[in-house]
Amino acid sequence: MSSSLPGRTVLVTGSTSGIGYQTARLLAERGATVLVHGRTAEEAHAATDRLVTLADVDGSRLCPLGADFTRLEEVEHLAARVLAEHPRLDILVNNAGLAAPERHTVTVDGNEIAFQVNFLAHYLLTHLLEPALTGGAGGRVVNVSSSLHRTGSIQWNDPNRVRRYSRLAAYAQSQLALTVFAADPRVTAVSVHPGICTTSLLPLYAHEGVSPAEGAAHVVRLCDPAVEIVNGAYYDRDQRVAPAPAASEARTVKRLAKLADLLVGQNA
Repeated sequence: MSSSLPGRTVLVTGSTSGIGYQTARLLAERGATVLVHGRTAEEAHAATDRLVTLADVDGSRLCPLGADFTRLEEVEHLAARVLAEHPRLDILVNNAGLAAPERHTVTVDGNEIAFQVNFLAHYLLTHLLEPALTGGAGGRVVNVSSSLHRTGSIQWNDPNRVRRYSRLAAYAQSQLALTVFAADPRVTAVSVHPGICTTSLLPLYAHEGVSPAEGAAHVVRLCDPAVEIVNGAYYDRDQRVAPAPAASEARTVKRLAKLADLLVGQNA
């Protein structure tokens, strides 16, 4: 893997902790230039400092970036900065995520918070970065999804779940949407369930899990240009498996894109 990542530029969203942090570490260790994204610039700088001091990563390979995904305007600013400073982006890892809160929560943009942070922000970011994402060999988007997408359903007439809210249903919906998005023909993308890891999302799944580094290894493998991918493929750790039926339906892919365009509004 180490021979194919030097010279590659990778943006990893949500890379200040958990799987995202370990993904950034592994990619940098293998010679990639990693754009380390955090909710704030301060968090991103702190993460890059930890990578240099604790993981002995070459600081010249790291670039900290801040953007709060609960605000689509900040997603736009993030994309603009990446386009200006890194006109060639080889890989985008859509990893940032949060557990849906117990109480129904809406962002300033009017979207249910888990749907926006886990899916809509990544949808918007991916399309804004299209000019930089290289169409050449190895260029790709890796969506860090979840096996819980199989329990999800997209509430087309009430995607923000105003009428009926459940945190598990909201989270599962966001993961299903992210998995469906990988099959969008406008992007070269895959989605991956990295396993149940000991991160802040663990309570949604189980009482114990593997280390974030173990989960990150499955993400990094799919970033390797030497690993051939099929657009829309879904991986459970290192095995390609069929996703939920809805995730590969052309009609669902089109319908989701139309819904997402509507929800990101003039921000698209």
